[in-house]
Amino acid sequence: MTKSELFRHVLHYFRKHNPAPKTELTHTNPYQLLVATILSAQCTDKRVNMVTPAFFQRFPTVHDLAKASFDDVFPCIKSVSYPNSKTRHLIGMAQMLEKDYHGKVPDDASELQKLPGVGRKTAHVITASLFNQPNLAVDTHVFRVANRIGLTVSKNPLQTEKQLVRYIPKGDIPAAHHWLILHGRYVCTARNPKCSQCGLTDVCKYYQRLHKKKSRKVLT
Repeated sequence: MTKSELFRHVLHYFRKHNPAPKTELTHTNPYQLLVATILSAQCTDKRVNMVTPAFFQRFPTVHDLAKASFDDVFPCIKSVSYPNSKTRHLIGMAQMLEKDYHGKVPDDASELQKLPGVGRKTAHVITASLFNQPNLAVDTHVFRVANRIGLTVSKNPLQTEKQLVRYIPKGDIPAAHHWLILHGRYVCTARNPKCSQCGLTDVCKYYQRLHKKKSRKVLT
């Protein structure tokens, strides 16, 4: 199977089993998704979704967050990872949106990365999820799943991103981000992947290596 054929096979499987994937971060507008995505860095979506309802009740708009102090914000997010730096990032982000972007979340990845707490991955999540742009965010799930299946052979997220976007049609890139994340979150887990529940074992390089090891043990 060629690389192109592998990608077509994998994308067809995901499209068939999850035709309309979306982020699991709860949000109702661009401001809320930006806040939630910043909070989700090295933290689970589940934990973030537990925090954001009260946060958005306290700070319903960019303007409200921009006026907040560290002592206002920190208690609301203290249960997420790195709450000190994220508190500073959230306030700085809101103040910059107010000052430079008229309180609106920009739809350009380069502009988004100027905001405190927003790196390449976050900017790509925002532009793909909100504006359907062909920007692929690579987190630990995407990195792991892509390498395990054999879609990529990479040592870092940027290499993974470049290899994936080379073969994934532009129109599928926003969905592919979610497909790979969800597959990594619920099936191809870091520890004890659920290969028995996976419909991609026929092409998965990781599963094939695992199967060969088991076969050798049986023969010895």
